[in-house]
Amino acid sequence: MPDALALARDSHDLALRQLMELAAIPSVGTDPVHRQDMLRAAHWLADEMGTVGLQQVDILPTGGNPVVYGEWLGAGEDAATVLLYAHYDVQPARREDGWSSEPFEPQLRDGRLFGRGVADDKSHCVVLLRAVAALLASEEGCPVNVRFLLEGEEESGSPNLLPFLRENRERLQADAAIIADGGFEDPDEPLIVTALRGIVALELGVSGPVTDLHSGIHGGIVHNPAQAIAEIVARLHHPDGRIAVPGFYDDVRQLSTRERELLAEGDMSDEDWQDLVGAPRDWGEPGYSRVERTGARPTLEINGIYGGYSGEGFKTVIPARAHAKISCRLVANQRPQRVYDLVCDFIRTIAPPTVTPEFRLLGLGDPVEIDIDSPFVMALQRAYTLHWPGPAGFRRTGGSVPIIAMFSEVPGIPSVTLGFSTSDSGIHGPNENYRVDMLNKGIDTTVRFLQEIARGYQAGN
Repeated sequence: MPDALALARDSHDLALRQLMELAAIPSVGTDPVHRQDMLRAAHWLADEMGTVGLQQVDILPTGGNPVVYGEWLGAGEDAATVLLYAHYDVQPARREDGWSSEPFEPQLRDGRLFGRGVADDKSHCVVLLRAVAALLASEEGCPVNVRFLLEGEEESGSPNLLPFLRENRERLQADAAIIADGGFEDPDEPLIVTALRGIVALELGVSGPVTDLHSGIHGGIVHNPAQAIAEIVARLHHPDGRIAVPGFYDDVRQLSTRERELLAEGDMSDEDWQDLVGAPRDWGEPGYSRVERTGARPTLEINGIYGGYSGEGFKTVIPARAHAKISCRLVANQRPQRVYDLVCDFIRTIAPPTVTPEFRLLGLGDPVEIDIDSPFVMALQRAYTLHWPGPAGFRRTGGSVPIIAMFSEVPGIPSVTLGFSTSDSGIHGPNENYRVDMLNKGIDTTVRFLQEIARGYQAGN
């Protein structure tokens, strides 16, 4: 009987066919029109779990789209249990958005598969399934117990995942969780994410007169809400780039010398800045490098301002209200609710008396830090050497993955991210794509990762 790695490599062609089949299902989780497509995708995954040989498979209801759950506990009580997470919902996509082909008719071109969801995150659903299938069918067998949790609402902020985790705490017990979502900046240089920023998302509304007014008749006697909101958001930062909200930095954990040295190895060069950003020059909190500002320091961003008339032609109006979308990325020790309260309190103090500020909380997520010396991180480092001879780099990413914080808080298990998309995969945009060689390497690496987790777990016990 072949070993697991040989079986994994034999399944590469099957994995590509399955990814094309799964990606052809338009499982747009945010659109009720695609409710039946979400169920189709869930059943596709559940059927494949059964084919793989999991002992129990369920499609579990939530307040929204279902969770697909499966488990195999045949490694025994003395073996590690690993929770495998990915999501099967995708972003909306239409041909007219700029796609070269129909987004839900996957096409293979020049070693890449093009289609909505192929990189984010259906490829990782397939990677996990094929890796476990290879281990279960191999001579040596699967050395760890596995529990699958495939979610259908990640693209809408996972609104029902936390209640699901609380209700199924016992069922989801594990020694570690693998969050299969994300990838590499460079396909030749694997990265291990050791920190993700938390998030606060809110909407600021500023209201003035009871209705829109004629700017000729009332201009000069009414404080225009569009102007007032611009004045407010302009005061949220000091001129040098520091956030002006009192207390905003109070709970921020300072980086150690070792952490700054590790980050410096992956700092963005001036050439990378021009290629990836292209702005005249960088901007932000003084005293920190670009990589530190994006991965280890908190931010406050204005994501949009709107109000009044913005259509074709011209309309001489003073709008009755204006709005701004604001998000804060948070780092270790910052608590999202406290930051939300600080921002709202500060805006209340600086808002002119001529308008009324109103706030709507849109989302919260805790920051996450992963111990770079944990046995699971070390197991991933060893697994990467299967296809990448150099050591994996460590990266504190500026993005937010609330799922990791949820897993840490509710089931109480450490997590590590694992992903094989690349920075040019076009995630969430037109012509999203996934490199076929990374799909293959991802399956092989996941097999080795689970084997290395087992070895480390046995050595630790």
